[in-house]
Amino acid sequence: MAKSAAKAGTDEAPASFEAALEELEELVGRLETGELPLEQALAAHRRGLALAKYCSEKLARAEAEVKILEGELLKTLAVDDAGDDTAK
Repeated sequence: MAKSAAKAGTDEAPASFEAALEELEELVGRLETGELPLEQALAAHRRGLALAKYCSEKLARAEAEVKILEGELLKTLAVDDAGDDTAK
């Protein structure tokens, strides 16, 4: 638990989305117990907000990438369909 308390006060970027989500869930669990001293609770809250922002940005970028990839696929399918219609 000391490791988590140390993490809560740092501004280091998470290694991955999954690591950020895991740390965020751990922080939420610790905050929900209501047993953290005020300063640690505030530090955990700040870290949680930073992690939530990180996760939100990662998800937004992933969603944008999926839309781009789907758009490229739809264009390819549309071109293929148009080519099939002209060949008939």
